[in-house]
Amino acid sequence: MKVTEHIDALDAAGRALAEAAAEAGPDAAVPTCPGWRIRDLLRHTTTVHRWATAFVAGGLTSFEPAGSEPELDGDALLAHYREGLDGLVAALRAAPEGLECWTFLPAPSPLAFWARRQAHETTVHRADAESALPTGPGMVDPVLAADGIDELLRGFHARDRSRVRTPEPRTLRVRATDTGDVWTVRLSDDTPRTERTAVEPGATFGEPAADTELSGTADLLYLYLWNRLPADAVTLTGDPDLADLWRETSAITWS
Repeated sequence: MKVTEHIDALDAAGRALAEAAAEAGPDAAVPTCPGWRIRDLLRHTTTVHRWATAFVAGGLTSFEPAGSEPELDGDALLAHYREGLDGLVAALRAAPEGLECWTFLPAPSPLAFWARRQAHETTVHRADAESALPTGPGMVDPVLAADGIDELLRGFHARDRSRVRTPEPRTLRVRATDTGDVWTVRLSDDTPRTERTAVEPGATFGEPAADTELSGTADLLYLYLWNRLPADAVTLTGDPDLADLWRETSAITWS
């Protein structure tokens, strides 16, 4: 995806998050984030948005911790969230292609990193806000979803910090039935290694069968792999233990 597409996705997801939060109300429980209410989700997300804006707008080249979450609530919190979203989108759109600032995952450029990371941060939290509504999380665009799966598997879980480990070598395959993207995750007692392959939707993948395969549309896989959907949201073939391992150890913590 292009930087401009990531920024547009961030903007759209951020606005949809605000709409869902307004409809649900600040005291509504967020089922996808046990223990959280909508106010907690808004406080967290606006803090992340403002943290990212500081790097992009300020050109900060070393890590800086995020500020404290706001103590606002109700309409004032929602307005604060919208202001932070608008500030982040504006900063990304105004940033030069040659922006230099701190990042924490490989990317073509710092601008590409922050646009992509915040697009997915906000899209996942949009789903969280929508989980507080009777309709549940809405669909994620397949191209954006496939891009997000790639960031999760080949970005976050390519780091030494990944806790998804197995005593013996195992293989987890993730197949998006609508986009034709296939990710092969090679697990061991070391950092996971993931390869992405594009095949025609419905075509046979030309590698030996994996120990476990998760298949479904890209948007369902995306939310499933971010632990936002139940186990039966996608199709599981093979050993269910690897799927359980993913649910138990794959969570990305933000601090």
